[in-house]
Formats: sequence, C-alpha cells, structure tokens
Amino acid sequence: MADRFRITLAQLNPTVGDISGNAAKARAAWHEAREAGADMVAFPEMFITGYNTQDLVMKPAFHRAAMAAMEALAVDCAEGPAIAIGGPWVEDGRLYNAYLILNGGRITSKSLKHHLPNETVFDEVRLYDSGPLGGPYSVGNFRIGSPICEDGWHPDVAETLEETGAEFLLIPNGSPYFRDKYDVRLNHMVARVVETGLPLIYLNMVGGQDDQVFDGATFGLNPGGELAFRMPVFDEAIRHVDLERGDDGWRIAPAEIVPQPDVWEQDYRAMVQSLRDYMGKTGFKKAVLGLSGGVDSALVAAIAVDAIGADNVRCVMLPSEYTSQASLDDAEAVAKALGVHYQYVPISDSRAAVTDTLAPLFVGRDADLTEENIQSRLRGVLLMAISNKFGEMLLTTGNKSEVAVGYATIYGDMNGGYNPIKDLYKTRVFETCRWRNANHRDWMMGLEGEVIRPSVIDKPPSAELREDQKDSDSLPDYPVLDGILEILVDQDGSIADCVAAGFDEADAKRVEHLIYISEYKRFQSAPGTRLTSRAFWLDRRYPIVNRWRDQG
Repeated sequence: MADRFRITLAQLNPTVGDISGNAAKARAAWHEAREAGADMVAFPEMFITGYNTQDLVMKPAFHRAAMAAMEALAVDCAEGPAIAIGGPWVEDGRLYNAYLILNGGRITSKSLKHHLPNETVFDEVRLYDSGPLGGPYSVGNFRIGSPICEDGWHPDVAETLEETGAEFLLIPNGSPYFRDKYDVRLNHMVARVVETGLPLIYLNMVGGQDDQVFDGATFGLNPGGELAFRMPVFDEAIRHVDLERGDDGWRIAPAEIVPQPDVWEQDYRAMVQSLRDYMGKTGFKKAVLGLSGGVDSALVAAIAVDAIGADNVRCVMLPSEYTSQASLDDAEAVAKALGVHYQYVPISDSRAAVTDTLAPLFVGRDADLTEENIQSRLRGVLLMAISNKFGEMLLTTGNKSEVAVGYATIYGDMNGGYNPIKDLYKTRVFETCRWRNANHRDWMMGLEGEVIRPSVIDKPPSAELREDQKDSDSLPDYPVLDGILEILVDQDGSIADCVAAGFDEADAKRVEHLIYISEYKRFQSAPGTRLTSRAFWLDRRYPIVNRWRDQG
C-alpha cells in the first residue's frame, strides 16, 4: 500500500496588520485540517501579518507582535497537524521573510526567503535580509522544501532543496493579480518540476490590499508538469490534498481542476474584490459617487453594487446647464437598473455664485478652462459633503486613459477614496460594460441582466463642461490614445516605437507630454485596482519635476 501525506491548503484572505484576526483564521483552518486527518495545514507567504506590509514590517513592535503570535499559535495547536505559516522573523538582528513550521507546541523549522523581489510593487530588498540557501524540513517522516514566492521563480533554491533530500515542493505565495499572471506563474512552476523531478504545490493567498488583489488559483503539478488540481480564483477556499508514494515516487492524487475564467471576468472580479476588501478592511459600509450619465461612472456604480450591494450605494446626478437631456435620462436609467439610492443635486446656482464672487478678480479676461474646472470642483465639494455627512466612501471614476494624460480635475472629479477603474483603459471600459450586461456570477451582489443601457456605452464621450464638448476635442480618439499609451506606459516604449506601430509622431509626442506633466495629479490621486503590471503607483514611479522628452 502506498504511503500517504495529507496537506490542507488554506487559500485565505488575511488583513494587513490584523495579527490576531489572521491568527484566528489560521486556528480555524487548523481545526478543519485536524478533522480531515491532515498531517499539515499550510498558509501563504506572510499570512500572519497580511501582505504586502510595505514598511510596516520594519517597525519592531509590529514584527515582534507577529513573531509572538506565531509562537502562541504553535502552543495552541500542539496536538494535531503541523502548521506551515508565513511571517516576519528576526535572527541575529536581521529581519527575514520567513516560512515557519509549527509542530508539537513549538517552532521546529524556519525557511528564510533568499531571492527578494525588487521590482513592480515589491521593495523587499529594503525591507528584509536575504536568507541563505537551505535544505528541506521534516514533518513526520516526510521531507518538504518551501521556496518562498520569488524563490520559486529561480532554479537554484528548488534545485538545492531537491539535492538535499526534499520529496516535494510547497511554495507559499503572496502573488498579486495582473492580467494573464496565471500563465506566467504556471510556466515558471513547470520549469521547477522539470528541473527537480518533484511534485509541486503553488499556494497563493486571496483578497484585496490597497491597489493589489491576490487571486488565489492555488495549483499542484506532478512530475512531468501534469496539472493535478487547481483551486478557484479570488475565492477563499480550504482543500485537503493527498500525496501518495508508489513505485515511481511521490505524486499528488488528482483532484478538482476548477476552470479558469477569461480575462474579462478576472479583471471585473479583481475590481469588485478590491473595492469590497478596501471598504471592508478600512471600515466603510457604504459608498457614494457622482453618476454623470457617462460610461465610466456607470461602470463604477455597477462595480460598487456588485461589491457591497445596491442598498449600500448612493449615486448623485449633479447637472449644470451643459448637461444634456440624454445624460440625465441615461444616469437615471442606470440608477434604476442597479437599484441604488439616486439623488438629483443641480449645481447651476452654486456655479453662478462662485462665478459672481470671482468676477471682480477676472474682469477683462475671457472664460476658459477655469470656468470648466469650477463645475468639476463644485461637484467634488458637494460629493465630499455627502460623504462626510453620511459616512459613505466617495468613489472616483477616472479610467486609465484619463489618469494617464491628466484629463481630470484635481480637487474635483478626482476627489474620492478609491477608484476601481484606475488601471482600465477607456476602450476596455466600453467592453467591460458590455461584458457585465451579458454576464452574471454568484459573487456579484447586483442584479442579472442589462444594468448599463447601450446608449451610455455608445454615445461619444464628453465631460459636458461646455456647449457641445467632446473628449475628442482635447484628445486623440480613444483607440488611438490607448494604443499610444499601451506603448509608452505599459511597454515602456518610445516615440519611435509608436511611429513604427503606425501612430502619428505628433500624436505620440503630444501624449507623452501629457503623461509627464500629469504626474503631479497622479501623485495626489486615489488608489485603485491594479489590473496590469504597469499600473500607476508602485509599478511606475516617475518624478513630478521632469524636463526630459523623447525627441524621436
């Protein structure tokens, strides 16, 4: 009869800084593992603190509290399966990203992260010391190697573990989502399996933390690279997985392979999950936003409803004399379809009062962008007043195209606590609205069916701050703008790259100029869901003062 090792995989959603809450989650999962007859229960990277902690982990009182919580967890869970859990650890005055094995009432082993990521959203080189290459740890008679997250993306850690007796690899991760990330992970993990000949489990956390969303999708690979199981994306889940030893060595017993949703669904789920967790983990229960009749605010309203429920969302139409009847009708139709609280607060009188107040200072000067921005800032003042009075988080609604080129008013429509579409280009906004109208999932709290009527999606975009205004008056058409932005921002390309791709050089230079002069706006903008590996904030850090321009 084959030997067997049962491991309980806890794909859970920790909260950064909630050490006692995360420990409670770990205890609950340990009890499930014990009931299932597991030999070990495993948690993701840095689970006890939540992830990504950024500089918080360097605070001595914080990492000492985390270390004490793991020691207490070992004592509390002495009689039953071993625990493998990620957290900070200090040895000889050095701070490590560690993976600890708790067994029999004590910490029996520690793996210390060797490769510290220092790109995109990660700054681990400045947070932690690099651990040495080490050997496997034992649970019973079983020897396990645990490369920690980034360690699994390099061959040396896994090869060292295999050479020193590891029988399988358990890789704990705090790997945040970006579009098509699963394929990138899978390719790296297949390489580790091929190089070592060992079965491998890739354990990832779920949940939102600021701009990042951890998407789970924990999976196992058998020697040769065959997929043995896959857990769901974005959902918390606990699975009991068996490894069995036969004549040809250890293999993971086949289990459910949960289907992977397409990229449109994953992007939408990421936006919903990030908003739900951002609000829930910061204590907000309700949200408010300005509903203009345009496509961006309609999509944000739909995301908000799917995240926290229609009863918890307030949408406010704040029309001026430039607001079209079509926009009034579209906003009301979206609000009714979503079932949100809807209010109508005209700004014409407020605008006239501000204009009259400024008239003596502006005498002899023609109306210009100043008067347009007054409207946006008035809306921002009113929405913030509603937010303050009712304790509702204000959501901002600028898409990535607008955020990139500064097509937004600071202290106006940029006001807000969170922006779920911050990393979604305008051309994808349109398609995402169509996707939501055609699809509904159990994790959505909103209604099934068409919630954003076609006239909202199909009409020419406009800020409606002056008569007959169109976005195309100020910017290249969105397919052109987004194509240039994808080269300059997402690919870090040049003006020459834009021209080679068929775009006009003058358009490319103009867009590049707008990107650079808008850095100060992004510096003050609300956080928002990261959907790509070049999202604005930690992925892309540019100086505000910058005189350089690509001459082509």
